Amino acid sequence: MRNYWQRLALLTGISLLFSPPAWAQTVTGAATAVDQQQQIAQTVTQITGVRIDTTQGIAVVLETAGVLSPTTSTVDNTLIADIPNAVLALPEEFQAINPAEGIALVRVTNLPNNQVRVAITGTDAPPTVAVQAQAQQFIFSVTPTTDDETIEIIVTGEQAGYAVTESAAVTRTDTPLRDIPRSVQIIPEQVLEDQAVFRVTDAIRNVSGVVQDGGFGGTIDQLNIRGFSTEVFQDGQRTNNFGFFDTANVERVEVLKGPAAILFGNVEPGGIVNLVRKQPLAEPFAATELQVGSFGLFRPSIDVTGPLNEDRSVLYRLNVAYEHFDGFRDFEQDADRIFVAPALAWQINDATRLTFDFSYLRDERPMDRGFLAIGRDIIDIPVSRFLGEPNDVRRVQETTFGYRFEHQFTDNWTVRNRLQIISTDTFDYRAEPLELDEETGILSRNFRSNDDVSETYSIQTDVLGQFNTGSVAHNVLLGIDLNRSTFGGTQRRLPAGLTPDINIFDPVYNVIDRPSLDALTNTVRNGSDRTDRLGILLQDQVTLADNLKVLLAGRFDVVDQQSRDNLEATTSSRSDDAFSPTVGVVYQPIEPLSLYANFARSFQPNFGTRVDGSFLEPERGTQFEIGARGELLDGRLVANLALYQITKTNVATIDPNNPDFSIPIGEQRSRGIELDLIGQISPGWNVVASYALIDAAVTESNDLPEGSRIANVPENTASLWTTYELQSGDLRGLGFGLGLFYVGERAGDFEDTYDLPSYLRTDAAIFYRRDNWRAAINVQNLFDVTYFRGVNFGRVAIEPGAPLTVIGSLSVEF
Repeated sequence: MRNYWQRLALLTGISLLFSPPAWAQTVTGAATAVDQQQQIAQTVTQITGVRIDTTQGIAVVLETAGVLSPTTSTVDNTLIADIPNAVLALPEEFQAINPAEGIALVRVTNLPNNQVRVAITGTDAPPTVAVQAQAQQFIFSVTPTTDDETIEIIVTGEQAGYAVTESAAVTRTDTPLRDIPRSVQIIPEQVLEDQAVFRVTDAIRNVSGVVQDGGFGGTIDQLNIRGFSTEVFQDGQRTNNFGFFDTANVERVEVLKGPAAILFGNVEPGGIVNLVRKQPLAEPFAATELQVGSFGLFRPSIDVTGPLNEDRSVLYRLNVAYEHFDGFRDFEQDADRIFVAPALAWQINDATRLTFDFSYLRDERPMDRGFLAIGRDIIDIPVSRFLGEPNDVRRVQETTFGYRFEHQFTDNWTVRNRLQIISTDTFDYRAEPLELDEETGILSRNFRSNDDVSETYSIQTDVLGQFNTGSVAHNVLLGIDLNRSTFGGTQRRLPAGLTPDINIFDPVYNVIDRPSLDALTNTVRNGSDRTDRLGILLQDQVTLADNLKVLLAGRFDVVDQQSRDNLEATTSSRSDDAFSPTVGVVYQPIEPLSLYANFARSFQPNFGTRVDGSFLEPERGTQFEIGARGELLDGRLVANLALYQITKTNVATIDPNNPDFSIPIGEQRSRGIELDLIGQISPGWNVVASYALIDAAVTESNDLPEGSRIANVPENTASLWTTYELQSGDLRGLGFGLGLFYVGERAGDFEDTYDLPSYLRTDAAIFYRRDNWRAAINVQNLFDVTYFRGVNFGRVAIEPGAPLTVIGSLSVEF
């Protein structure tokens, strides 16, 4: 990109110097007295901190510059204070155990419609509470009961349990999900804990329309949403996505469905997955967990956070995890992984916060292409049989550094700036499967190795503002995204004919010594790529009435690419630009129900070339979607129903007159119905359920029949996970879980030459939670069914699922 970094500096400077207070003054000056009263009534007070003061009795202190007006009620032995026109502006859950004798459970949570709830629970009777307002504080003075039973104190910035009703990361605005005309599903940390999940690919089984798409020999998180491959983002920013993401520092997994170009630039039209990381907390907290299980699993982890100074303006958090795993395939090839993620937050003043984060990942595991197709079926051999060579390996080493800066100019105007730098070094060496002789069972292979380095630099700047024009309220986002991604390296192969074949029915390994890297003299790739992205977006969430909201947004992107082929000593480049609009509407006939519709577009650069050497136009995605979102049982249970159609055009297809070149007439269409349900049905009873019907097909192509199915995309998927925890009696804290995960039949490749069979996997769990510790046993694939997670490529790289697996967990919080 010509003068790319000059543009970066200029545009970032413009966004930081942007003066929202002047805009606010203009609008306010034009408002009538009635409008000003409406604006005051609509002002939401932020609660910026919560702490427990035990210097004189027990006090729950809410730190806020605004005026709070709670209303109190009593349910059983819980005193509840609901605070209207307020929001708890904490990053995530905070917990402290037994702060004083006789005091038990205090929960502070966000409720829908800008409400905060403070719930203080006694053992046999509700405690008495006196409220007092002081400068910058609102204090609940608690008089404990005289019972000897202990009490927990939990302060959380989000709704507890399974249901999550807000997400700033996936929307880039502090907007309740009920007001967003999109399908957004969130899997919180509680679900990951209950299912003993530490892979993103396993977490998304709970979301409709999302399946595994490949996996690069069981070493990478590769996913598919609504029939299209997708990318994984982290706190709303691009990642390198060259290995497994670790969930040790993940607070929740978010899935935004449909074209997401308006917020994330050039991406596939099915949607994106976003990982929200844990943030430093003001109250000291520590937790440790040990997971051990089948196939040599050993995974300890720690999570420590708290303040570093007396006024709690500097906070820290540290997440560490180690993992060892032998695997269920032959030779017990070890997988070893270490992950370290410290973070530091500085509250510079009441309006300004700066957070630094860092992570280091080292992962080494077998590279295993898996099973093979024979005819239209999968070969019938033991699930443990490995068809590569012992010591086939892939290594990933990744370092991430970033900061997040936020400054609130006024109550209505805020600027946010983020930087993220990722460096990834990957290496693999394996016996790659090539072709199976289906009559003899002989599989040809080739020793080959990739050695690559990738770097990603991202800067994201947002200006957010709220103002009124007459009776119409606006929530505006102006964003500038800049990104540079580089990738370079080599692929070397052993010359043809030197790698031993293998009989899949009677395998013999180590026929020859593994060749040294110097012996891989056939270099088929040696080069580097650079992609520069610039995106400017403007979004306005317009509130026409309390129950009618409209989203208007547009984004302009420029993508410049340069590729260097060191083998041919050539350099090629191209530049694409595109405008991607999004329009949506939300109508709420009753408070818990949102009906929505949206139109959205996306784009992706096209790498095909015409016979004249010119590049094809970018691929474009177009979606039409209608849906309904219900937040039931006071927001504890969330249901989402969506009907959509996505069309992807300008897909490169073979030029019939020049088969070595392409023309942009290919088209892929995906349409379907999705249903998601997540939350708490009653105290102790949680549920996550989903169903998706996807009709994904090639609708125009010169090299595939029209109507061809899309590889790895099932027509039907469904899931159910539910837990119940006893709430009283001697067995209080004992819980049980049951999971059912169904994936329908899938096309194995785009030519539709074979099928991946459908499967139903059953999981179960039993756990016991008491005071500050939790023990659990999770059984995955309870009935030991043989199933296949997805296809890497073609007919010779089909990833099998694990047989019956038992995982034991023990966690303690301090």
